[in-house]
Amino acid sequence: MESHLLANLYRLRYIERWSLMRNVMKENVAEHSFHVSLLTHSLCTIANEVFHKKVNTEKAVTQSLFHDVTEVFTGDIPTPVKHHNRDILKNFRDIEELAAEKLTNQAPAQLKEAYKSVISDQSDKELTQYIKAADLLDAYLKCVSELSAGNREFVVAKKQIEEKIKGLEMPEVEYFLEHFAPSFEKTLDEISE
Repeated sequence: MESHLLANLYRLRYIERWSLMRNVMKENVAEHSFHVSLLTHSLCTIANEVFHKKVNTEKAVTQSLFHDVTEVFTGDIPTPVKHHNRDILKNFRDIEELAAEKLTNQAPAQLKEAYKSVISDQSDKELTQYIKAADLLDAYLKCVSELSAGNREFVVAKKQIEEKIKGLEMPEVEYFLEHFAPSFEKTLDEISE
C-alpha cells in the first residue's frame, strides 16, 4: 500500500510564513523547519558543551525537524490570530492533534510508531523547551534579517519576540545571542573576513 506521508511533508515548501506582513524575503515552513533544526542543534550543543548538561541533541533535532509538519493541513496560522484568545488557541491545538494523527496514519504500518514519536510526542519537556526556544530564535533572526534589509514592518514583532526570549531565562539562548546572533546583522563581506 502506498504512503502519502512524505509527499505531504514535501508540500511544506508551499506553505508561506509571516503572511500578514510585508516581507523582503519570503519564507516557507520547510525552510523554517530546517532553520529551527539548526538552532535546536546549536542550543543543545551549547547546553552540553558550555553548561555541561546532558541533553539528547539527536532526539531534539529530529523532533524539531517535525515540529510544524501539521501545517501541511492547517497552514501557518499567524501568532496574533492563534493567540487571540484561549478558545481559539485550544481549538487550534485540537486541529493540530487531528492533523498529526492524520499524518501518522499515512505512514506504513511498520513505521507508524516511529513517525508518531516525532510528529506527536511532546512528553519530554526539556527537549520541547529547546525546540520552542529555537523556534523563537528563528522568528527573532527573521526580524533581524528583515530590519537589516530596511523593512520596518518587523520592528514591533522583534520587540515582542525579544520579550518572549527574555522570559525563557535559558543561559543557552543568552550564549547564542551573544556569540552567534550579531553576525546575522552583517553583510556577506563582513562575515567572510
